[in-house]
Amino acid sequence: MPPPVPSGAFTDRSAKGTPLPTFALRRVGAVTATALVVLAATPLGVGAAPSPTHAVAARDAATWLAGEYADGVLPGPFTPEDWGLSIDGVIALTAAGVAGATRQAATAQIAAHVRSYNSYDDWGIEGFTDGGATAKLLYVASAAGADPTDFGGWDLRAETLTLLSGTGTGHQHGRITSRTTEATGPDPSNTFDQSFAVLGLARSGGTPQEAVDFLIRQQCTAGGFRLYPDADGAPSASCDAQGNATLDVDSTAMAVQALLAAGATAADEAAQRGADWLVAQQRADGSFGGSGPTSGANSNSTGLAGQALAAAGRDAEAARAAAALAALQLTAANAGAAAADAGAIAYASDALTEAVRDGIAENFRDQWRRATAQALLGLAQIPLGRIGLDLPPSGEPTASPTGPPTPTAPPSPTRSPTPTAVPTLTVSPTPSTSPTGGPTPSAVPSTPTPTPTVTAPTPTSSATSPAAGGPGRLPTTGVAIGGYVLTALLLLGGGAVLLVLGRRRAT
Repeated sequence: MPPPVPSGAFTDRSAKGTPLPTFALRRVGAVTATALVVLAATPLGVGAAPSPTHAVAARDAATWLAGEYADGVLPGPFTPEDWGLSIDGVIALTAAGVAGATRQAATAQIAAHVRSYNSYDDWGIEGFTDGGATAKLLYVASAAGADPTDFGGWDLRAETLTLLSGTGTGHQHGRITSRTTEATGPDPSNTFDQSFAVLGLARSGGTPQEAVDFLIRQQCTAGGFRLYPDADGAPSASCDAQGNATLDVDSTAMAVQALLAAGATAADEAAQRGADWLVAQQRADGSFGGSGPTSGANSNSTGLAGQALAAAGRDAEAARAAAALAALQLTAANAGAAAADAGAIAYASDALTEAVRDGIAENFRDQWRRATAQALLGLAQIPLGRIGLDLPPSGEPTASPTGPPTPTAPPSPTRSPTPTAVPTLTVSPTPSTSPTGGPTPSAVPSTPTPTPTVTAPTPTSSATSPAAGGPGRLPTTGVAIGGYVLTALLLLGGGAVLLVLGRRRAT
């Protein structure tokens, strides 16, 4: 059986008038000191928010995409539901901050169909678990504000950790792998899968260093990352060890964002070298192309690369990528025959021209859904490690996205041609023989969590708030430092007042 392929291309109340006892004053001092420690630990590098025009474009794109959902699901080219694309949509809608009800419905549907996405159970082939799909589920659960340790009954963090290649596997140590059987063929995991694993683990409690190290080994000396960690049918030790390695914009963009979220040894340096390589690949009009059949300029590659550049603090290049994406968007002013689909983003300029002339034909809507879901990430410019944590762009000229200094942390993205050949963040396990339907399997508890060395302690998860992550060393988060300065000053001032009052009371 051939490996699965992607289907195309994240109140406070205080008593008034009540004297504070001495222990309360000591508590105020402790809180003040803690605030100063948090302030000192907060990265000072704050990246620029997207322009108001591009923020509005991101919201328009997300609004159109939300309208393509039916009962919380986006359809595929051959099926009424495409779980990988539906996940991409949730990530996109969360980044843009629109259609909350649609996001909730989609998240619930995805949680109810975990095994429909990361296995072949629906096709009657048992025993297979797709590592990249599992890692992407872990990521979207965290980004959507769900509990990744109980997502549809699955502990996705524990499951992802069990799928990391363990000690004794040499240069494969730390690789996200699939649980395969003789019927399912070899492990199909790639650099997209590894990036999602690093992102998801970073956002749910911390990433083992070996997972980060494996991702870094997929980077060549030039700075770019390869998509496939295997060469000549066998795992290769590193990108440089593969003499004919093809460096890929999409894979590099994913890896850069994962490394920035990891907060692990050597991760930041590798991420910045990857960003340097991306800058060198940017075309004169701001666009990017992928590799192989997607090497032409396209909105999928441009969206991911622009998002990664914003995450790495390359604001000028990220803005140029956003401008290239905006040029591919249908608007009320330019949509022509596709006026009903204003907001959607074309995969390439020829698709835009055709839609303006003839509208979006039904057999091409799948391409537009995939292109829009990935492209708007480059317009919103919130890193994958921060989606669901930072406030989305408002589109208002005076707005400045702010968010908590919460550390952070996308199956996977092998690109496979659909009828429209659009690369995507999506991958849906699809056996070579596809029955017309299958029962929805019930969730089964995952295997116990292994105990690799993790870079950060696991926080308590919450089903109503994004999972906390590791150290989260993203240089571009859109977080304004002024809020933390003001908070610290208020705490200091309050502590001083309470101290004076306490002394007067003692006197």
